[in-house]
Amino acid sequence: MKTTPNTAVLLTLLATFFWGSNFQATRFALSGLPPWTASVERFLIAVAGIFLIMAIKEGVRRDILSRNLLAFILLGVIGVAGFNGALFVGLQSASPITASLIMATTPISANIIEAILGKRMPGMDRIIGMAISLVGVSLVITEGQILSGHLVFASGDLIILAGSICWAAYTVGTRAFVSGATPLETTGWTMLFGTIALVIVAFICENPIQAAIGGTGLSFAATLWMGTAGSVLAYLFWNVGIAVRGPGKTSIFFNFVPVFALLIQLTMGIVPHAVQIIGIVITILGVFVGQGRFSGLLFKRSAVSRK
Repeated sequence: MKTTPNTAVLLTLLATFFWGSNFQATRFALSGLPPWTASVERFLIAVAGIFLIMAIKEGVRRDILSRNLLAFILLGVIGVAGFNGALFVGLQSASPITASLIMATTPISANIIEAILGKRMPGMDRIIGMAISLVGVSLVITEGQILSGHLVFASGDLIILAGSICWAAYTVGTRAFVSGATPLETTGWTMLFGTIALVIVAFICENPIQAAIGGTGLSFAATLWMGTAGSVLAYLFWNVGIAVRGPGKTSIFFNFVPVFALLIQLTMGIVPHAVQIIGIVITILGVFVGQGRFSGLLFKRSAVSRK
């Protein structure tokens, strides 16, 4: 059954919700596991789940793998290993507040990359929407501190910025460089090759087998959630959004990730400040503007004013 644009929007929102939940789940996972081992455990679960779904729903098409092998490897290394690795390493010295702010620039990077590859500028509504959303996200994740201009960037900030660019490149690359693959196939193969890269790094930096054996039940439950909802469903739904609506329109929804993370913390008793609530509203408004929801209304008003 063909996915409609409205369904793609809903699936994209669910993907950002699952990614937003990963922030809290990561805290639980790291309570019993070192970071690289936790990341590997998460994606081993994810790869098993995604290929099980693929085998049941579509089957494994070897011709798709051979046709897109290089693209799958590069996108997996960039979008799975690169994105998650940069986040883990960068947060060793970067503040979570500034890190989240940097990650919120991903839609801008994605639209710039798409514009360069397509040799065309994004629409004005999308540019305005990205700017509005970035303001809203900045208010949410800095609790309004950005208004004072007192944010200080740590040494890991550049690493986090590299991770943001990696995710932007993955978002654009899955549509620009993958040929004939379904969103499920793109998700599965890129996740597999990204996981292989993560395993290599984990064995270089840690002792993942021993660490996994000594992990707690809570850490395993957290990685299980991140591996299924926070990886399989999130990556799959995100790639469906890209396939149906394009990378530019999909990437702007990434601004919802810190918003959902904040809302999840709210359910755990952490109450946001008033300025953060305002930021959530501004972020949602920016997404709607970026999707062209108000362009028709603005056009009608401008037409009326010329009469």
